[in-house]
Amino acid sequence: MTPSSASDMHLGHKDFYAQNDKIYVATDCIIFGFDDGDLKLLVFKRRVEPNSGIWSLIGSFVKLGEDVDEAARRVLKEITGLNQLFLEQSKTYGKADRDPGYRCLSVAHYALIRIDDYDKQLVEEHGAFWYTLKDLPPLALDHDQMVADALDMLRRKSRYQPIGFELLPEKFTIPQMQKLYEAIYQRELDPRNFRKKVLSLKVLVKLDEKDKTSSKRGAYLYRFDSEKYQELLESGYNFEI
Repeated sequence: MTPSSASDMHLGHKDFYAQNDKIYVATDCIIFGFDDGDLKLLVFKRRVEPNSGIWSLIGSFVKLGEDVDEAARRVLKEITGLNQLFLEQSKTYGKADRDPGYRCLSVAHYALIRIDDYDKQLVEEHGAFWYTLKDLPPLALDHDQMVADALDMLRRKSRYQPIGFELLPEKFTIPQMQKLYEAIYQRELDPRNFRKKVLSLKVLVKLDEKDKTSSKRGAYLYRFDSEKYQELLESGYNFEI
């Protein structure tokens, strides 16, 4: 911030900041998970006014000595118990009337977690709940828009990076992977074309194990080769599925 007029230049450091309005900065986390063929969102009921009792994203005010991204990671750690997960800023929301409680900016982040990895007791203690996107209730404040924007970013990013691997278990079948991308895109994909495309990316390692939960013949399990993916990513390879 720089002085906006000649008169401001004569103010002391503290006086210059003191004469300006104060606003809060918050972070809200859009936490996506994948389970039973559905993309899900973790939400909880607000415990403070305004909109107490309304379903909401999980967030927090940013502390004075805390980076915004650090605040988002703190929120995710407190609610899921996870430290290492995919987290990215989506957008900043700053309409003057977005929060009737006080003037507040929110820097939204979206996170991707494997739905079996999180601390279920922590989630339960916070009163949080997983909703499929199609069953998601109306959310407080501008959180519906935050979810829509984050989902749009997820869809666009998944077209050129295999971001979906952040949502899959360590070992997965290609049909499971297809269900994930169908959930992200909200449309059906041709099985043959999908298999051909993902195998051509050469970022999957075929295992000697099979998943026989859906058929006697079973489907081979794969794992993600993160080193190979990183090499291709740095070379500018197109991952569009």
